[in-house]
Amino acid sequence: MGQPGVELGRLAVLTAGYAVFQTANNTAVMAEVPPDRRGVVSGALGLARNLGLVTGASAMGAVFALAAAAGDVATASPAAVAAATRITFAVAAALVLLALAVAAGGRSRSGAARTTDLTPPRDPAGDGTAARPGTGAQRPGS
Repeated sequence: MGQPGVELGRLAVLTAGYAVFQTANNTAVMAEVPPDRRGVVSGALGLARNLGLVTGASAMGAVFALAAAAGDVATASPAAVAAATRITFAVAAALVLLALAVAAGGRSRSGAARTTDLTPPRDPAGDGTAARPGTGAQRPGS
């Protein structure tokens, strides 16, 4: 184990990076959701996040246990633990690269179908009703 200050610094950087990612990711997802569906989508985001955390921790624990090749990880040799740690981090890195590729592929496909123009919708009546749900304006799909 490293020095406590170094480990604490690494943990702080990791936590800040995770927080910045989560904020941007949740904002991007929720921006595409109609207001009447935001509660359901928010709940689904929380469920997906928690399932991912639990499943990921379990899967990486299983990878480590298999890579250690010992009946009991607590009695594994230091060399086996080091090898298992390297393999587990290699699997995690491969999964990160796969996730990045999937995200990049999804972004390029959805970017072609969606406009990046952030101007509000046109208001043919000129009274502001096109931008306000529930004031007689038709929503897409209704």
